[in-house]
Amino acid sequence: MNMTWDGAPPPDHVVRGPTAVLRILWRGAGIVLIILIGLALLLPLRLIERPFFGLTRPWTPWITQVVCRLSMFWLGLSYIRTGKPMKGRGAIVANHSSWLDIFVLNAADRIYFVSKSEVAGWPGIGTLARATGTLFIARDPRAAKVQTELFQERLLAGQRLLFFPEGTSTDGLRVLPFKTTLFASFFAEDLRPHLSVQPVTVVYHAPQRRDARTYGWWGDMEFGTHLLATLALPRHGRVEVIYHAPLRVSDFADRKALAAAAEVAVRASHALAAGEQAVSDETGV
Repeated sequence: MNMTWDGAPPPDHVVRGPTAVLRILWRGAGIVLIILIGLALLLPLRLIERPFFGLTRPWTPWITQVVCRLSMFWLGLSYIRTGKPMKGRGAIVANHSSWLDIFVLNAADRIYFVSKSEVAGWPGIGTLARATGTLFIARDPRAAKVQTELFQERLLAGQRLLFFPEGTSTDGLRVLPFKTTLFASFFAEDLRPHLSVQPVTVVYHAPQRRDARTYGWWGDMEFGTHLLATLALPRHGRVEVIYHAPLRVSDFADRKALAAAAEVAVRASHALAAGEQAVSDETGV
């Protein structure tokens, strides 16, 4: 991310009571165990994939998907997937609300995230990102040519890359304007005729009687505090992952037109799903 969105003050994320601590320990230990088992399977298998298939990963993305699905199940956060992930070469763009998006979107499809290069050096998170094939890019305009080449190499190898055009996470109640910088890579001569971009909308629904922004992670909120609060919730809500019709890059004149079309699809679906949830909360249905 190259910016930070600051909204209203966040909900109270203080963990209180012995039962909350027990939930943190139970859920946290289970998710860590799931991730460790996944890594124990993925890393040796990747050593086999790499020399025979190179950038193509025929097996390990399935492990990542199963790990994320099991982690969400253990956490208690259910998800509903509407629509189907596209087939063929291309990229995914989605709105960004929380660190939970990584689990949610990996659970819904076998994809590869695009992240800022600094994440590669983060303890723990950087290791997981590298193991799962995250593409790291520098936030430097001078690196645009290299960035395009990296995109081209991955996309032509059949990988579906996913990035968040908003450039930051939010409280989950809105979709910010899409930044167009990364869309420019799709218009490279060797890529444009072969690629599609699929917009995806992610909508979190908080548990009843909880702040609607419960799952949002924004501004200067600390990751550790939000993680513990999420693990401590007595019960969880759900998340919708909505796949829209893919957009053929060759149908658009430039990156701004493509980004605008993707934003319209994501924003309209987000507003509709959030509106339906508001009505449901009011009626108690």
